Amino acid sequence: MRPADFLLLLACCIAWGLNLPLTRWLVADVPPIFLAGLRFLGLALLLSPFLRPFPRQFGLVFAIAMCIGGVHFALLFLGLQAAPASAVAIVGQIGLPIVTILSIIFLQEKVRWRRTLGMSLAFAGVIAILYQPGKFSFELGLLYVVASAFIGAAGSILMKRLEPIPALNLQAWVGLLSFAPLFALSAFLEQGQIHALIHAPMHVWVGIVFSVVVVSIFGHSAYYQLVKKYDITLLAPLTLMTPVIAVATGVVFLHEPVTLKLLIGGGLTLAGVFLVAARENKSLPNDAVAQAKTG
Repeated sequence: MRPADFLLLLACCIAWGLNLPLTRWLVADVPPIFLAGLRFLGLALLLSPFLRPFPRQFGLVFAIAMCIGGVHFALLFLGLQAAPASAVAIVGQIGLPIVTILSIIFLQEKVRWRRTLGMSLAFAGVIAILYQPGKFSFELGLLYVVASAFIGAAGSILMKRLEPIPALNLQAWVGLLSFAPLFALSAFLEQGQIHALIHAPMHVWVGIVFSVVVVSIFGHSAYYQLVKKYDITLLAPLTLMTPVIAVATGVVFLHEPVTLKLLIGGGLTLAGVFLVAARENKSLPNDAVAQAKTG
């Protein structure tokens, strides 16, 4: 890989890695589902020039938007409200093994022993992080994250049925179709949205702009350009820098503890995801990897 391209991939991973601790910080001031709606409203406004052409498979685009947009982010942001960003960053990596399992079921993907071992390690690591010793229960916030990963993985499988569509065109429609359902769900489940909006400190608005412009538009667009030049089996393992950056950021800036459970579970999960990502997977859309990193 050319040094300039590696630096571009590193910039993507830094943006994605900063996003989870940043969102964890923001949901302390703004209801999480409402915050997700604001993010997609901003995305829809900025990408409105890319709404044309109107997608021919509109029903499928709507379903994808709900999976990788509205529902996925509602669950993810609820998880970030209740769980440390460092744990969310690791548990969220389960998305890629879930995509692989769904590809076996729905796309007849053939999986050999290395990826089977990788999926087993990843799930074992996530269970280790989720489990609360002595309570025979799992952390609710991280269960939201697992559900979010599953919904996002389903969206990645649906994308395999989608006719070729420009990345920004799809992102524009995901933003447009996601914000209204999120605002409606927020109105039903949350309180204090208007007060939070009026009295939001400056870092909330800066954070929303960062998540829209840097994470969504720059991150995805740059990654798609790299996918055109390099094999996904080279890029996907390198994107494991993302959860490492997220954990480090959570520890340094949010003062989140690094527990033995997180280290062991995180090590198992990342090792498993590496084995899954490093193997050739012809049935999956390249978007599946980016989706697993950004949530």
